[in-house]
Amino acid sequence: MKKRNLEKSIHTDLSRDDDYTGYLHLDSLLGAQIPLSNPPHHDEMLFIIQHQVAELWIKLVIHEIGGAIRHLRCEQLQQAVKNLARVRHVQNQLYNQWKVLDTLTPAEYSEFRHVFGKASGLQSAQYRILEFTLGNKSRGTMAVYQHQPEWYARLKVALESPSLYEEFLLHLERTGMPIPAEFKTRDFSKMRDEDDEVIAVLRTIYENRADYWAQYEMCETLVDIGNNFQFWRFHHMKTVERIIGHKRGSGGSSGVPFLKKALEIEFFPELLTVRTEIGD
Repeated sequence: MKKRNLEKSIHTDLSRDDDYTGYLHLDSLLGAQIPLSNPPHHDEMLFIIQHQVAELWIKLVIHEIGGAIRHLRCEQLQQAVKNLARVRHVQNQLYNQWKVLDTLTPAEYSEFRHVFGKASGLQSAQYRILEFTLGNKSRGTMAVYQHQPEWYARLKVALESPSLYEEFLLHLERTGMPIPAEFKTRDFSKMRDEDDEVIAVLRTIYENRADYWAQYEMCETLVDIGNNFQFWRFHHMKTVERIIGHKRGSGGSSGVPFLKKALEIEFFPELLTVRTEIGD
């Protein structure tokens, strides 16, 4: 076997303040996997890491969407699309994670499921912020976070701010496209109905994409993100069904039936509706 010697230029005079472990806070990060089963059940580590890694990826998605929104507010559409292209790749990572959790069998999961009590992914504040940011607004879900004042405050901001899609529509209005004027003063904490005038604007973009290429690219990027989210939801539902069947969820939901209902929710329905009208 070939041997590689340590190059003389490689730093060895390191402290915990300037090395890899210190920069990434690995002591804290790798010390955060604490199984509750006693004795520790082998597969609980998989379950914990699966959900912790998902939270890290969701944190990055929220970060990138926040960057896209800031670019939209500065009329920097192409830069916003760049942020969202990264989101699509992160979504692939989130989707593929389910394949790892799929290796957990019902018998294995049943041996440690009881240890985390009422804890459930349904309670993820980051996931809820992401849903709000993508347009699935629901003030009723805020009740889950009343015991977490810092997260509650962040959720309230996300609930009451324009979603990513609404920021795009506001950008279109500012750049001269006929988005209804009352759109700017609406209550952004509420779900909005589809609007024929907005659909007409989207149709103009799609049928004249040479003139509106950046806007067209943004529309297709949003559709990709919406579809990826649905794929993720579907695989989540099938993974839950595979592992616990039709038991109730640990957070009190009906489990699989509750997750199936989420598949009926589209983030950007006008971008789907316009497809029916294009070319007619």
